[in-house]
Amino acid sequence: MKDETAPLEMFDQALSEVPSTDLQPEFRVVSHGGARRGLRLERLFWKVLKRVAESRKSTLGAMVDEIAKTHGDSKNATSAIRVTCIRWLTGENAELSRLASIKTVNSILGACPSPAFTLSSSKRILNFNAPFQQLVRQHLPQGSDGRQDLKLSLDLSLPEIFSKLDANLEGPVVTGFVLGAGDRRYRGQINAVRAPVMEPELLMAFVSRP
Repeated sequence: MKDETAPLEMFDQALSEVPSTDLQPEFRVVSHGGARRGLRLERLFWKVLKRVAESRKSTLGAMVDEIAKTHGDSKNATSAIRVTCIRWLTGENAELSRLASIKTVNSILGACPSPAFTLSSSKRILNFNAPFQQLVRQHLPQGSDGRQDLKLSLDLSLPEIFSKLDANLEGPVVTGFVLGAGDRRYRGQINAVRAPVMEPELLMAFVSRP
């Protein structure tokens, strides 16, 4: 069952982490094409507007001018800017949500030529690709399907792996692992990375040394 409390927890966390400086109005003068315009916006909206401008390879002055012209150069330009910022963030969040999904993870597994699998925080193998299934069939007893009777142990604990991943965001964590089925054992090495999903603590494990 999907955890419906997760969005509420994320919202509560977002509220508690809002710096007071982001709420403070800030007056800035921006210019474009020789015209100058003074605006007062909360600092957070200035930050978002800068991201919008950078995504369009534009400047703050050009973005403000474009928004003002789109909305008839009204005196309520600040409201139009706020709405533009929120709509841009909403679109970006929707795209990230589409990419950060189990479907994306499964697609990555399927495209990987080496054995790979996903691992939950309870150390349960959730999914795997064809090379991993082939590895299991080759080294463990016949009848093992890689899901029901397969046992997995790691040289590093999952909390250790996640802690190392948080400390080194640019690289995987390397650890040994042992697969067991019946009275047979298979030892190898994996490169573990955090899966790109909204749910926390899901690993993608790529067998690097069969």
